[in-house]
This record gives sequence, C-alpha cells and structure tokens, in this order.
Amino acid sequence: LHFGLMNNQTTSLEFSHFPVMLDEVLKISSPLSKKKFIDCTFGGGGYSREILKSSGTIVKAIDRDKQALSNVRELEKKFSKRFKFYQIKFSQLESISKEFVDMVIFDLGLSSIQLDDLDRGFSFKSNKKLNMTMGLNKITALDAINNLSEKNLKLIIKVLGDEKEAHKIAKNIVEYRKVKKIINTSDLVKIIEKSKKKNYSSKINPCTKTFQALRIFVNKEITELIYGIIYATKKLKPGGKILVVSFHSLEDRIIKYFFSNFSKNRSRPSRYLPENKFSETSLFEEYKNKIIRPSKQEIENNNRSRSAKLRFAIRSKNKFKFPENLIKKFKKYIDLEAINV
Repeated sequence: LHFGLMNNQTTSLEFSHFPVMLDEVLKISSPLSKKKFIDCTFGGGGYSREILKSSGTIVKAIDRDKQALSNVRELEKKFSKRFKFYQIKFSQLESISKEFVDMVIFDLGLSSIQLDDLDRGFSFKSNKKLNMTMGLNKITALDAINNLSEKNLKLIIKVLGDEKEAHKIAKNIVEYRKVKKIINTSDLVKIIEKSKKKNYSSKINPCTKTFQALRIFVNKEITELIYGIIYATKKLKPGGKILVVSFHSLEDRIIKYFFSNFSKNRSRPSRYLPENKFSETSLFEEYKNKIIRPSKQEIENNNRSRSAKLRFAIRSKNKFKFPENLIKKFKKYIDLEAINV
C-alpha cells in the first residue's frame, strides 16, 4: 500500500481555542442577514455567536463533544428562535433537518475545551488515563493501544501520524503490554521516547505524531470529515457555500480534491477529449483553488492559526449526486479507521 502522508510541522494538539480566521469567514458569508447556517464545529461557539449578531440569521450548530454544551446554553437562551444545537457527528448531518441552507462551516482544529481537560488524555502533558475521545465514540485510545496488533498499530501511527519510527514504537508498545497494561498517558510517553532517536533540532515533541495518529483513529476523523463534507454539500442551496478551515495536509488534501474534482472547471484527463460533460452534473461552480491563510496579526494574537488553511466552494444548481469517487480516492484511510479493536 502506498499512502500519501501528512506534512506535519504543527498539529491541532498544540492549539488553544479562538475562532480561526473569523473576519475572513464573515467576509465570505456576507451579507449575513436572514441567511441559514450550519456550524459543524461549534466548540466554544465563536462563529455561531458572531453570525447570530446579524438580524434574522438562523444557525443550526453541531458538535460531538458534550463539553460544548456549556457554551450552547448561553446562545439558546439569548437566541431561542434562531439557534438550535445538536450533539451529533459530521456523518449524521443529514439527520438535523431537510431544510436547505446558505452556508456550512467547518473548523477542524482541536479546541482548548478538549486540550485543557487533562482527564481526556489528548495532551502528552497529561498523566491521566489514555482516552482521546471527542464524544460519541465506540473506543478509547486505551482500547486501541492495548488491543491492536503490532502490524495495525504500526500502520495507524505511520499513516495517520506520518511517524517515520512507527515500526519501533509499535514493537515497543506490544513488548510493554506483554508485561503490563498501558493505562496512563505518561506510560505511552515513556514508550515513545524510548523508541525514538533523539533529534535535538526538531521543535516537535517526540510524542506529537503518535498522539495525533491515535486521536484520528479513535475518533475516525478522516471518515467523519469525508462524509461530513458530502452531507454538508447535499444541504446547500444553489449558490450556497461550504467553507472548511483545516490544520494538517491530509485534511487539506481531501478538501482540495473534493472541491477541485467536483466543480465545473475540473481539468480534462486529455486535451483531445470533448469539453466536460460533467459540468451538468458537477456539485460546485468553478473552483479557483485558492487557499486563504491567516494574517500576520492573527498569527501573533493566536498562535493556533499559524498552520490554518481556509478553502470554500460554491454549490452549483445541479441536482445532488453522491460523489463516489471521493470515497474511492481516500478509501485506504476509511478502511484503516474501520479496523476492529
């Protein structure tokens, strides 16, 4: 198997919570008044709160994490007729209503709500029980670490974390658990540190990539993202926009592929073929493939935003047709996340 790997100078594990590129999101959404929105990553409620300030806007927000509920109550009270929250995953988007909307927003970074709660074991600085669940999970990181085969552990750490020393880390995990179950985050940190060569020039903590891989696997983040953007597109009105802020290159590659390959200006496999017939079946208007990045000022104010990339696409008037090729293109990741524990 050949897997395209992530370019991972930074990971969402380092981020604190601010709504990233809020000004840019609002500009793309403009004019806001009387529009219907779905905020797919409610978190601290940053985007929803700003959108609801405009008259007549309606926001349906989702988040799989029950800790987001503390921010939900305030908005439900203040905007009872214009705001509704659902505790669901991206892949369950279809269940919230049959109404079409003007805008769907995704901000894929981990929030400080998740990171700061050390009991949840997202951070390698924690000394609590291995967990890493974002909510509505079937398994925890503890289950994965103690039950996956060495081969599958290696594959998950290598592919979802872009960890070059995945073989050694997986081998040492299996050796350790023969003697004693791996329960706490600190146990896993010790195993990883023992497995990796010292690299004094690296600014990345040696545990970062393995922790990222486990978090993605436990939460099926790639599968959820793929089905989430498909169902979000299905919910858009003609001319409606889907907007995604991503933080690592695999996420961005999925978004770019989807927007580019299902738009009216998709490139022809050969210049001798006739003009695209699929412009009649495309999901998006012409896609300009432009990445929007945060301003220097924002990066100074919010270090989390430094690796953020924003892309958006505009829904065409064509009838929705399920994009099977998106599933085929990234099937290896979907299959990897489906490994039984």
